[in-house]
Amino acid sequence: MTAPDWAESALALLLHRAGRTAEQIGSRFPLYAEPGDGRWTTTGRGSWTGGFWAGLLWLRARHRAGIAPSDVLAASACTARLAPWVTADTATRGLILWYGTALAFADKGADALRARAARTVLDAWEPRHGLVPWGAALGGERLRARADGVPGLVPLLAAAGPAGARAADAHLRRHLDLCLPGDGRRPQPSWRYDETAAAWTAEPEPGPGWTRGEAWLLLAVADGLLGVGAEEPGPAPDRRPGTATLADAAEQLLCTGEFLTGPLVPPADARHRAGPLDTSAAAIAAVALRKLALVPGAPWATACTARSDAILHRLSHAHLTRSGGTRPGGMLLDGCYDSAERTAVWHELVWGDFFLALGLAALRGDVDLTRV
Repeated sequence: MTAPDWAESALALLLHRAGRTAEQIGSRFPLYAEPGDGRWTTTGRGSWTGGFWAGLLWLRARHRAGIAPSDVLAASACTARLAPWVTADTATRGLILWYGTALAFADKGADALRARAARTVLDAWEPRHGLVPWGAALGGERLRARADGVPGLVPLLAAAGPAGARAADAHLRRHLDLCLPGDGRRPQPSWRYDETAAAWTAEPEPGPGWTRGEAWLLLAVADGLLGVGAEEPGPAPDRRPGTATLADAAEQLLCTGEFLTGPLVPPADARHRAGPLDTSAAAIAAVALRKLALVPGAPWATACTARSDAILHRLSHAHLTRSGGTRPGGMLLDGCYDSAERTAVWHELVWGDFFLALGLAALRGDVDLTRV
């Protein structure tokens, strides 16, 4: 099926913006941009978002007819700069090193980096707790479990072979056991292990209603159901027992997170519906829903596809800047970095740009979401 014209033009805007950003920031990594003029706040090492910038550059390199060698080289060089994160003590290595390499098909450097990262993350898996701890690299206590420590890490672990696939499954299920209350309440996205009590304790922030955390969990469940990152081809239900539990988790998340019934662009915190929106949560959800629609036999496939299309359409028409104005075209605005700290609450976020571009590329048929 031919992609609609609006999807083609929106993707072109996003990738043109990425090209201009690359020219402006050099070897640094964009984090968030001011809504008024598009000026980026950048980091030297990429923080937990560096992989999304590399992934966006790979989407740009492979979008245009007649791939430009210079674009491939830029994407490859950016991916190589993620190498220091391989040994960093953080579960966000999944976000960094999966999304920074998964779109780099046939790039030997990216393939080698992903393989090394998969082995190193598997070494960090703790059988006692059934997960890879959140880690201390970004600050705070090491032995924590957070919703944003699951996406990316599930397929990255699965890329480490059979042992990695088992660890990926355990990591995902441990987080679901903690985060999903099972009584209709919204997920509790952050936990800390109390060594004295030998028990997990919920943390106050981010609390239930963090919509980006809910989208992260939905994305991870979709990857688990599809077996993304695993060495063997084919959907996970054909090879791994117990996937009915993941299907139950998907249905629970779809309901409690209002993914099919709530606003197309949710508030950053569902407890404060009049507060800032988060277009990045919507973009992540659009990709997660599209992945769920690919699960064989899924009863929600039609609804998820329609909802994903609607989200992508809303983001492209109501929140993406056009060329010719006072600010650059291709900015996905109204992303919220941190509503509690009031940091970048109406901004362009690099991971929002990435997931919108990934969703649009999938809608066009350019990307196989069972591999990314």
